Amino acid sequence: MTEIKNEMSGKVCLVTGANSGLGKITARELAKMGATVIMVARSQARGQAALAEVQQASGSSQVHLMLADLSSQASTRQLAEQFKAQYNRLDVLVNNAGAIFKDRQLSADGYEMTFALNHLNYFLLTNLLLDLIKASAPARIVNVSSGAHMGGGLNFDDLMLENKYRGFAAYSQSKLANVLFTYELARRLEGSGVTANALHPGGVGTQFGAGEGMMGWVFKLLRPFLLTPEQGAETQIYLASSPEVAGVTGQYFDKKKAVQSSKLSYDTAVAQKLWHISEKLTGLA
Repeated sequence: MTEIKNEMSGKVCLVTGANSGLGKITARELAKMGATVIMVARSQARGQAALAEVQQASGSSQVHLMLADLSSQASTRQLAEQFKAQYNRLDVLVNNAGAIFKDRQLSADGYEMTFALNHLNYFLLTNLLLDLIKASAPARIVNVSSGAHMGGGLNFDDLMLENKYRGFAAYSQSKLANVLFTYELARRLEGSGVTANALHPGGVGTQFGAGEGMMGWVFKLLRPFLLTPEQGAETQIYLASSPEVAGVTGQYFDKKKAVQSSKLSYDTAVAQKLWHISEKLTGLA
C-alpha cells in the first residue's frame, strides 16, 4: 500500500474498531501518512497490543488509544467527552466498528445488538462529535457499510427483530441503515465543508464472524478466496485521505469508485424516518 509521507500531517483521525482487521490497518496507514490517529477499542489488552503494533509499523508516536464499548450508549458518550477534552479538532472520523451475531442478543440499552453496534453507534458518535468536525472543516466522515445492505430492508414496526431474528438479515438491515444515515447526513451537512461517504470493503478474510456458529464456518471456508485485510481497507483509507475525493459527499464506494447502492437506500422519506427514530433511540431527540 503506497502512501505519501506527511500528506495527512496536522490532521486528527478517529478510527473505531481499530484493534483488529480493517480498523487496525486504516489506523496504521493514516499514521504512516503523518496523521495523529486515535484508535478506539473495547478491550484494554487487545487495544494496547494493536496500539504497539501500529506505532511500530507506522514509525509514528502520534498514535493513541481510547477505550469504549460502542454497543453501549453511555460508553459512546464517555468516548465523545474524553475525545473533546483532549483534542480541539477532528478532521476524519472513520466509523468502522461492527459485528454480526448468530443469535439475538440485547445491548446494555436493551436494543438488538446488531442494530445497536452497527447503526446506533455510528449515529450517536457522529452526532456527538459533529460540532467539532464542522469546526475542523474541511473534514470527512467515513462510514463502513457492506454490500450486504443490498439485501437489507427496514421493518419500522420491528427494528429490533423481536418477531423473527436471522443473523444475516439483522446484519443486512444494519448495513442498509449505514447507507441511509450517510446520505441523510450528507444532505444535512451541505455547505458545511464536511463530507460523508459510505463504502463496501469487499469480502475480506478477517476474523469477522468467527465463533458465530454456522456463519463462522462459512467465513472460514471462504477465507482463502477473500481479499486480504490490506486490500479490504483500501477504500476507507482512500476516502479518509485522498485529495481525489475532497469535496465528494453522499456517495457509496466500492473499490475506490462511487457506485450505485440499493434502490431503498435512496428513499429520502425512509432516511428521514430512520434519522428521527435513531434520535429517539439515542436520546438525541
